Amino acid sequence: MLADPLLKKNLQQIEQFLDRFWAERGVSQHSLDAYRSDLLRFGEFLLPKQVPLPDATTEHIKQYLAQRQEQQLAKTSTARCLSALRAFYRDCLANKLREDDPMATIKQPKLPKPIPKTISEEQVERLLSEPNQEDTLELRDAAMLELLYATGLRVSELVSLELDQVSLRQGVVRIVGKGGKERLVPMGEPAMALMLKYLSLSRPQLLSGVNSDVLFPSKRGLMMQRQTFWHRIKLYALRAGISLDISAHTLRHAFATHLLNHGADLRVVQLLLGHSDLSTTQIYTHVAQARLQKIHEQHHPRETNGV
Repeated sequence: MLADPLLKKNLQQIEQFLDRFWAERGVSQHSLDAYRSDLLRFGEFLLPKQVPLPDATTEHIKQYLAQRQEQQLAKTSTARCLSALRAFYRDCLANKLREDDPMATIKQPKLPKPIPKTISEEQVERLLSEPNQEDTLELRDAAMLELLYATGLRVSELVSLELDQVSLRQGVVRIVGKGGKERLVPMGEPAMALMLKYLSLSRPQLLSGVNSDVLFPSKRGLMMQRQTFWHRIKLYALRAGISLDISAHTLRHAFATHLLNHGADLRVVQLLLGHSDLSTTQIYTHVAQARLQKIHEQHHPRETNGV
């Protein structure tokens, strides 16, 4: 039966592609897993047709997209699937597994960019002041929250930070972001002061003599999981009386939005966030503009006088 060896061959080619893709782009494990899943699903679609994954035609891809539409799958999911297929067949072309690109005439759907959720400066202050700095774990959390809001790091960047990436003398954090791109982000005096306190008091207790380069270890001395930090944020938001569904990414959004509200240049914010494309950063201008509109309505004399 052809299906079993064909499935095995597809999987082998997918893994080889992902190895090359990771080496060239430096993408995250999450992205690799998503691409693997999308390619496997398309490979399964081709199995009854006895078509190996690298040999699919444009017509096969159109049929698959039509099937996804009938199943009413999310447009964002289909867009990611197309990105995976596009990358895979470009790789096939580059490695002479085929002579044409079946994705050449397939257009990537345009998706509306969602307005990022953010919280007010007053809510941020309440959240940051909630951890009890006399407690070992909560002092660590206070330093993480303060650093997150001061720098706008991605949560994956925050939890994976190592000691040599932070310079308290220079007041900067060195980040290796997506695609291996490096950036220096200033942390500000409040974050520096709290980091110094944390490094002096809390971190040695968390490690208990264990030798580790991890900046923010768990209570077992290991690198903290993103989900663990998410739960810690939920705890402090609840204690601070913040009813919004917030996460570490919410503080990244707040960092960008509040900078723009206070007059920061968009390209500066782009560099601080580590965005390769300015259009990715521009989504925050919608949040900032909404805030400016509200201020205008509240304080402009012709608005307040009802003229």
